[in-house]
Amino acid sequence: MAVSRAARLAPVVDMAEKAEKTAVQRLAYFQGQVKVAESKLADLNAFRLDYSQQWIVRGSTGVSGQWLLGFQGFLAQLDTAVDQQRQSLVWHQNNLDKAREAWQQAFARVEGLRKLVQRYRDEAQRLEDKREQKLLDELSQRLPRRDAF
Repeated sequence: MAVSRAARLAPVVDMAEKAEKTAVQRLAYFQGQVKVAESKLADLNAFRLDYSQQWIVRGSTGVSGQWLLGFQGFLAQLDTAVDQQRQSLVWHQNNLDKAREAWQQAFARVEGLRKLVQRYRDEAQRLEDKREQKLLDELSQRLPRRDAF
């Protein structure tokens, strides 16, 4: 009976393992998305810094009012892009956190099911060992004894 309990759980374990595998894939996907978002943010920050350096270079030689307005306008657009990318990074990090939590839950479920199946198998083995021992005891009692002369 205990063996059949372990066998009946096999499809449940398979489904839990598939769910855990899917959770791992989602986790990897969101880790990649965070890396991309971090890279884009770093690129935008570096570009903004380089663009700001132009003020130092060009400003020392004198600039027109039109150039200055264009510079400030583009710098404001860069600031907006940096802020949006920061928000995107936070959004991706939240998704990553949720995916990590989902994976941890799926992993714990699989491990719990595996332990339960092993417990059922161990129990079945103990019952089988007990049954064999009882059978051997009965057989040994039925055998005629040979006493030493």
